[in-house]
Amino acid sequence: MTMPLNAKPAVHAAVAPAPSAGWITRRQLTLAAVLLLAASWAFLSDFSVTLLSYVGLCALVAVGLVMLTGVAGMTSFGQAAFVGVGAYATAWACTSPQAAAWLAWLPPAWLPWAGLALGLVLAAAVAWVLGAITLKLAGHYLPLCTIAWGLSLYFLFGNLELLGGHTGITGLPALSIGGAALATPRALGPLIWAVLLLSLWALHNLLDSREGRAIRTLKSGRVMAESMGVDTGRYRIKVFVLAALLGAVSGWLYAHLQRFVNPTPFNLNIGIEYLFMAVVGGAGHLWGAVLGAALITLLKEQLQDWLPRLLGSSGNFEVIVFGLLMLVVLQRYADGLWPRLAQWSGRWLKADPAEHLPAAAAPLAQRTLPPRGQVVLQAHEVTKRFGGLVANNAVNMSVKAGEVHALIGPNGAGKSTFFNMISGVDDPTTGEVRLMGKPMTGKPSREFAALGLSRSFQHVRLLGQRTVLENVAVGAHRRAHRGWVASMLRLDRAEEAAVLAEARRQIERCGLGAHADAPAASLALGQQRIVEIARALASQPAVLLLDEPAAGLRHLEKQALARLLEQLRAEGLGILVVEHDMEFVMNLADRITVLEFGTVIAEGTPAQIQGNQRVLDAYLGGSDDLGAAA
Repeated sequence: MTMPLNAKPAVHAAVAPAPSAGWITRRQLTLAAVLLLAASWAFLSDFSVTLLSYVGLCALVAVGLVMLTGVAGMTSFGQAAFVGVGAYATAWACTSPQAAAWLAWLPPAWLPWAGLALGLVLAAAVAWVLGAITLKLAGHYLPLCTIAWGLSLYFLFGNLELLGGHTGITGLPALSIGGAALATPRALGPLIWAVLLLSLWALHNLLDSREGRAIRTLKSGRVMAESMGVDTGRYRIKVFVLAALLGAVSGWLYAHLQRFVNPTPFNLNIGIEYLFMAVVGGAGHLWGAVLGAALITLLKEQLQDWLPRLLGSSGNFEVIVFGLLMLVVLQRYADGLWPRLAQWSGRWLKADPAEHLPAAAAPLAQRTLPPRGQVVLQAHEVTKRFGGLVANNAVNMSVKAGEVHALIGPNGAGKSTFFNMISGVDDPTTGEVRLMGKPMTGKPSREFAALGLSRSFQHVRLLGQRTVLENVAVGAHRRAHRGWVASMLRLDRAEEAAVLAEARRQIERCGLGAHADAPAASLALGQQRIVEIARALASQPAVLLLDEPAAGLRHLEKQALARLLEQLRAEGLGILVVEHDMEFVMNLADRITVLEFGTVIAEGTPAQIQGNQRVLDAYLGGSDDLGAAA
């Protein structure tokens, strides 16, 4: 049995909150609010019903932006254009003589639904093309590109004669369900809110799944996600398309609510307003989109009435107020208003009961480890140049199954650069990397992960606000297979139970079982490093790369880590460790490779390395450390 790596709990380790004394859970409160809205709908004024319908339409777009911007980390100012795609698609399908000829076999009441299908197809296609082009960009270039194509689509709507130009398209029919025409906001509003609530439910399910964890990794950067086997490029495009589809559905409902479409509601200003709703409500929270949409829609309506009276002239003065409101919210509530509201209401609410996942239908896929002594990772004449700087020079090294191989060297010796090349983060300038006998040069990190390589990082890369359990479950991403639709419909529960059971097993194996449900950011740095090791083990690797795993650990914790690595070695894993703690390395490693200025200066057993004069000279006084480690 492995000794827990957190033998002495850190001072700032997470403490489980005391149970709330409330009388109702958040889930029950949400259900009560929905039932109250449904019961009062017939008694609300026509103005209130119309306003609530617009809140629902805006929230549908904003919730897509929460997924895109708040969860996946991609800022877009152009979502109004996708709303326009959905609106114009159904307007053309319902009013164009050409569309009528093509769809003559459909009853007239079905034309709006054909328009919905057309809008979804067009929105998905446009989003896929735009995403493939623009989502490769990073930093401020991505939002600038969304502004560019948002403006382009807006002017396209206004300049195409078949779409009515700037005058627009009139005479759209009302939606009809079961022979009942939804011709007024009072009749169509329930459908709008039903679509919104179903979307929230589906997206909540998606985020609470294997696929949702993969989406969350996009915001923290691609290196960690790709190393865990996540195809970040594919996931970014899928989230982008998802947000576009939600915008298109909102546009479709908007067109049949207004019964009229022109380009004005789809310009860049409205796109910024949608993003504003998501940010003000809470860009990382689905219900924040509803809060932000309600707040901005109601505030805009009131300001349009009151500001002209106060200022004595008409104009878009509400834009000024929105700008000032954005400054206040971003300064005082950087995460939006929903987290603060949830924190405040939590004093009076009970915690929702934990979900009882079913017993796993089948265990996760198991990897057959190679026989002991087989070379599992090999670098042959690997060289890396950055301009005129040679970071690694013709490095040769191999890792065998069932051994611990240490890579050491002074600061600046090129260890991290080499580590990145043999894990797929960077490509060597020349030379070859082979994993399980297969050439890997030029392949992304996720291909290394697919063949059984997993790693930790010198600088910890965790989802700080998510629990330790969720972070470790990311490591098992490639061992599960359920997709987005299954996750949204909660058809993945058996597989999810297996993933979480495996994650919890690795957490307990690494001695962090007491912290499984604590946010990862609440742990001490040394414990966070152990979380990374548990995450790597959740992938059931054949090759394990550890970048300074003992940094930040106390003496007893280092001993426990050494025992865990010895156990993994006995199970047949090939382990490569980059470490500065010479005592830890000398007592653990079977073989050691020493780098100096990117060149291998020695390789051998710990005893051979300790007696190598060139190694002692390279450490510039490190001979005392090496001697003490003997």
